[in-house]
Amino acid sequence: QVQLVESGGGLVQAGGSLRLSCVASGRAFSNYPMGWFRQVPGKEREFVAAISWTGDSMNYADSVKGRFTISRDNAKNTVYLQMNSLKPEDTALYYCARAKDRYTSIKSSSYADWGQGTQVTVSS
Repeated sequence: QVQLVESGGGLVQAGGSLRLSCVASGRAFSNYPMGWFRQVPGKEREFVAAISWTGDSMNYADSVKGRFTISRDNAKNTVYLQMNSLKPEDTALYYCARAKDRYTSIKSSSYADWGQGTQVTVSS
């Protein structure tokens, strides 16, 4: 099992930027795709972005394409989410997750380990 700890959330004005980090410990980090998801109260968890275990393939939700960038540093066991041009509708609790196998997926059911989340609030 992998332990995941997110950081970098906070309060930002619309149009601003934040960089989320997720540090992994435990089983091999570099062998698995990683994903970012978000959730607001009363709604289902929503896919945001995913990156392959090699770091050369990324998937994004349509709502964040062109604004968010996912990356990873396997030497540091860390995955990042750079969020630019933030909008109030990006407000949510953001989670990072480790995939169950080598396939990069946008489905939350494909991820085995989850962090506790970091809150992002975007004011208008």
